Amino acid sequence: MDRLANTIRPYAWGSTTAIPRLLGVEPTGEPQAEMWMGAHPGAPSRTARGPLDEVIDEAPERELGNRTAARFGPRLPFLLKLLAAGAPLSLQVHPDRDQAREGYEDEESRGVPLDAPHRTYKDAHHKPELICALTEFDGLCGFRRPAEAADLLAGLGVDTLEPYVDLLRARPEEAALREVLTAVLSADPEDMADTVTEAAGACARLGGAYTPYAEIARACPGDPGVIAALLLNHVRLHPGEALFLGAGVPHAYLNGLGVEIMANSDNVLRCGLTPKHVDVPELLRVVRFDAGAPRVLRPEASPAGEEVYETPAEEFRLSRYVLAEGAAPRDLTRATPQILLCTAGSVHAGDHKLTPGESVFVPAEEKAEVSGAGTLFRATVAV
Repeated sequence: MDRLANTIRPYAWGSTTAIPRLLGVEPTGEPQAEMWMGAHPGAPSRTARGPLDEVIDEAPERELGNRTAARFGPRLPFLLKLLAAGAPLSLQVHPDRDQAREGYEDEESRGVPLDAPHRTYKDAHHKPELICALTEFDGLCGFRRPAEAADLLAGLGVDTLEPYVDLLRARPEEAALREVLTAVLSADPEDMADTVTEAAGACARLGGAYTPYAEIARACPGDPGVIAALLLNHVRLHPGEALFLGAGVPHAYLNGLGVEIMANSDNVLRCGLTPKHVDVPELLRVVRFDAGAPRVLRPEASPAGEEVYETPAEEFRLSRYVLAEGAAPRDLTRATPQILLCTAGSVHAGDHKLTPGESVFVPAEEKAEVSGAGTLFRATVAV
């Protein structure tokens, strides 16, 4: 069992206080957006045996177990994060397996450098993900019903939004959403900036259901993603609740602290709320124009005390233990690799004492006994 030293990424949208507060340290004044736990080559966790990606490379079957290595190859198939949003992240979607492979092979064949700003596919893998709230957590997830989106846009009283309102009311659901999103992202930038400015003022003036979108507009002035965001469901998660984001589902995180787990991929197609490249044709190929309220996940408890967030993903499985002082130790030994993360209290994992924000990597089949009084998240593989 290896104690992990993890990198904190200082993305501009990160909260300046949420991760320091969890860790019990003084804020630096700089944004601290994500703490990465895993073997992603961009910021692998460090252990006493070396960087975790190198440790796994040296003996993948020993570290990952035979089943994981056979299914996913010699790589840890998931990445665990603490995510602290102080401002909106980019509005985005992720490709499915086939789209990721095809897109990656296409860009490779055309010689697009991996670090090119207009490069879309960084690897050939899909990227399902799950976010579990540690605090109140706001986000956008999936399309509203077109009739509901039409009412929201009409309520702003912005003349240049009226053609979108008409489309949303006149066309079948999937066609309506596709045509409106295409029109928003393909509009003349100056004209759209004027529309966004007028819509932002109306959101701020009206408040209520428009408040989240007024805040998005303040963070991203003139961005067409502000109008795209109005097509999506606003979701507020309470601590312990989660959202699963499958392929093609447009989403953005707005504010709050959570535990995030995802397949180990960098593939993101952006729709807006970002200065980065937006590949509109490829985005429209990947987005799923399915409307309806998102499903909020709550953990399902087992007799052994493990609270599991059930998802269809093979690459990861996230669960939670709420441990009580004086209770018998729990045996978490498993035939797949694990990362154990403490988020509250004090937990003993083997010989390691974990306080909030601290984590360990447990190789497959290695004895993993935990005890103490606190909350422990367990990230592993679903195979």
